[in-house]
Amino acid sequence: MTTSQSVETRRYAPPRARVSDVTAFDSRADADAIRREHIKHEASVRSIGALYFISGAVLLLVGVGAVLSVGLGRGAFGVLEVAALVIYTAFGVLSIVVGRGIRALQPWARTTCIVLSVIGLIGIPVGTLVSGYILYLLLTAKGKRLFEPDYPAIIAATPHIKYRTSVIVWIFVGLLVLLILALVLATLGRSPAGA
Repeated sequence: MTTSQSVETRRYAPPRARVSDVTAFDSRADADAIRREHIKHEASVRSIGALYFISGAVLLLVGVGAVLSVGLGRGAFGVLEVAALVIYTAFGVLSIVVGRGIRALQPWARTTCIVLSVIGLIGIPVGTLVSGYILYLLLTAKGKRLFEPDYPAIIAATPHIKYRTSVIVWIFVGLLVLLILALVLATLGRSPAGA
């Protein structure tokens, strides 16, 4: 084979790039561009983790509170109380672990959250809406990108890029918290029937 033939053969050879090189970023500018494109979606996905933390804490408190209120009234814990405590505790701990994984953008947490959200679609209407939104966040192209192996390196390369929550969102969150507190206080203020 002559030199001209080997050059001609190499010209038509397939490229030698590895598949992992396709999604990798080459420079800080690339990392900045990727992070800026995904930062809003990243903040929304991380808020799912906060939602799981809150629901896990509520499940743990409700489980312990229900068992204690029933058990203390009778003076002993029955099989149902122990089963409720175990179930509430298990789901509470699972929620907290999944929330931590989602906030850390762990792929296993994304898969677990998708499964739990599909189950949550049964809770019409609020569970359906919340679970549907969570599925949207996790299953879109941007949601998938956040859980790829190179995304933590992109986050580490771009500590200067921060998501800023708008004032309107903070106002709505404050109103939601006030509404929840009002509902809790109204529920606690009611006297039980027959008392």
